[in-house]
Amino acid sequence: MGATGLRERKKQQTRQRMIDVALKLFDERGFDRVPVAEVAQAAEVSEATVFNYFPTKEDLVYQSMEAFEATLLDAVRQRPAGTSVVAAFRDCVLQPRGALAADDPAMIGRIARTARIIGGSGTLQTREQQVVDRTTRNLAEIIADERHARAHDIRPWVIANALVGVNRSMTRAIHQHALEGRSPHSITQSVLGQGRKAFDMLEHGLDG
Repeated sequence: MGATGLRERKKQQTRQRMIDVALKLFDERGFDRVPVAEVAQAAEVSEATVFNYFPTKEDLVYQSMEAFEATLLDAVRQRPAGTSVVAAFRDCVLQPRGALAADDPAMIGRIARTARIIGGSGTLQTREQQVVDRTTRNLAEIIADERHARAHDIRPWVIANALVGVNRSMTRAIHQHALEGRSPHSITQSVLGQGRKAFDMLEHGLDG
């Protein structure tokens, strides 16, 4: 492994250590009661290092959600010719990844912990809604640009809200199943199955 590869690996290890330490502390005492300085001390790094990796405290919890937002938007922007927005979004969301790809009870435990942390913090719930709103807005703008929609046309927003709503509903279902202690396999089967049905409803009519 070259020097660059080794350096990146160490950076990833540092990043993951800070996330693991932060989530443990947040779960024990609540997100709003744990200062970043305490996270830094427990992870054996400086407070400045934490902020170098995570611009805000909330990023320690939501970094993967924001990365997935970019993945969703790219899937729509870069979809093959002839593929609908709904199909591109659906295929991206229904692609097993993370908890839906790994038969790992430990991962389900981590998801349950994250769900508890978010459920106990109004600050995090506000940040989550901000990310959802931004994703919806960006998706609506992509759709509007492609369709040359007029400024007052609500259809791009309706489509974007519906698609993002399916993704959020699936995430919430994963969190609920994880809190109930269900197995990775049963969570995958249930959430992906419901997700397919939800996208079918969007494609064929909400009364279907």
